[in-house]
Amino acid sequence: MKPTKNPCHSSDATAITRRRFLQGTAGLGAMTLLPMQVWASGNTLRIRTYTEPDNFDPVDASGFGEEMLYGCIYRKLIQYVPGEQWGYDLDLAEKIEQRTPTEIAFTLKKRQMWSDGYGEITSEDIKFSFERILDPAMKSSLTQDLGSLTHVEITGTHSGVLHLDRPFSPIWGIALPYLAGTIVCKKAVEAVGGRITTAIPPTVSGPYRVRELRTGDRWILERNPEYSGPQADFERVDIVHIDDALTAEIGLEAGNLEFTRVSPGSVLRLRRQKPAGTMLTEHPSLYYAWLGMNLDSPKLSDIRVRQAIQYAIDVPSTLTAAYSGSVESSTGIIAPGLVGHRNNTLIPPEGDLEIARLLLDQAGVSTLNLRLDVLNTSVWTSAAQVIQATAGAIGINIEIHAHESGSFWSLGKESDGDRWKNLELVLNRFSMAPDPYYATSWFTTEQVGIWNWERFSNKEFDQLHQDALAETDNTKRHEMYVRMQNLMEESGAYRFLTHESTANLYVSNVVPATRPDGLPLIQLFRKA
Repeated sequence: MKPTKNPCHSSDATAITRRRFLQGTAGLGAMTLLPMQVWASGNTLRIRTYTEPDNFDPVDASGFGEEMLYGCIYRKLIQYVPGEQWGYDLDLAEKIEQRTPTEIAFTLKKRQMWSDGYGEITSEDIKFSFERILDPAMKSSLTQDLGSLTHVEITGTHSGVLHLDRPFSPIWGIALPYLAGTIVCKKAVEAVGGRITTAIPPTVSGPYRVRELRTGDRWILERNPEYSGPQADFERVDIVHIDDALTAEIGLEAGNLEFTRVSPGSVLRLRRQKPAGTMLTEHPSLYYAWLGMNLDSPKLSDIRVRQAIQYAIDVPSTLTAAYSGSVESSTGIIAPGLVGHRNNTLIPPEGDLEIARLLLDQAGVSTLNLRLDVLNTSVWTSAAQVIQATAGAIGINIEIHAHESGSFWSLGKESDGDRWKNLELVLNRFSMAPDPYYATSWFTTEQVGIWNWERFSNKEFDQLHQDALAETDNTKRHEMYVRMQNLMEESGAYRFLTHESTANLYVSNVVPATRPDGLPLIQLFRKA
């Protein structure tokens, strides 16, 4: 979710064409051409993931691949509610409340059990799970998700208090219902040396348990007979690792999957005609894409030049070329449905070439040569070509430089040398968790030369970022984040493009459960 976890690159991007795939797999391709009915295969649910869960212990989790797995085999105090609105429901907690701005009191449900003889889940497990993430010796990447949490006080076998040293609003949207909130068994983890290092954990608490890991292929889960809640609908769940979205779509049509995310290029085709026995749903995603400008580039030092570029970019036309018209223009970096989402941009999405020309005239610029750096994928090169054409109409000549992933992600980092000095324009894409601070974190002054490639530095922005973390009034918090995005756009360094979308294809006799951004909550899937 954060930029250190592949913010812009997604292995979900289509790497091969449908024709090439069918040529290479004639047997499977022939099957997909038949007017077949697609149904779930009995009591097995097979769901595709494009990032394989590769950490056995939640303390080492790095992204949604792990969340898919841990959501099935472990539990949390609270968990996300499936549907269109972000919210949470009680899981292990019978009661949980913000007692003071820095204290969250909880009471656990009784008789919630660990498997394999490890007994009842108690407040000792809650304390252990959170504090091991806070322990510097564990070197957990989830530490920042816990924000200002300092420790957990045990007040009884089934009760306790989370103590913060200052208010931290994101704890409800990120820490507790997501990866950092995963509860593990203190007794079991200590018995194996303090870290789970095997695919089959010593004990689980969720509706499923691990049967087998086939590395590079799939995790195989089965019902946990010792689960304290209602029995899971499916006897078996396979979390299948498939990098390429088109390959997964064909696999579902062939009866090898029940649920998969599909590529943006397939959405229009699937809207027109879905395989028999399937359903398509579309959701706003938490990704955000934009064109950024290096404020330290001499060519871009005049704000009027930057504003001219902003006005020269026709966002809807750019998205039509890049995403086949399957996504909407964005208003900033904070996605729809979240606190801080703006209703409008300051510059219209379609831009205005006349205003762009006027701004260049005022800056005394008749022609300008710039480079635009992008990832070497069809989405980004297509977007770059449209931007190149529209900028050319006002005398800005853009040279496109496409990079493979490894090269691209070092472009703006000072730690990787002086390449950042060559940055002028860049197309970028980050992902986030369902709280606005995850979006604004990467554009503070302290991130200049790390993930803030525009080298945007604004004291008001930095202060608002800190103040919003501690603000518990969502109305006030919303206004803060709207102002922060206004400051970004007013700087001339950003042209916001899209939040993309999450489109899912699944068989009709499965009832999926997804977060508002379309990502699956596997443990809540049901049979139709």
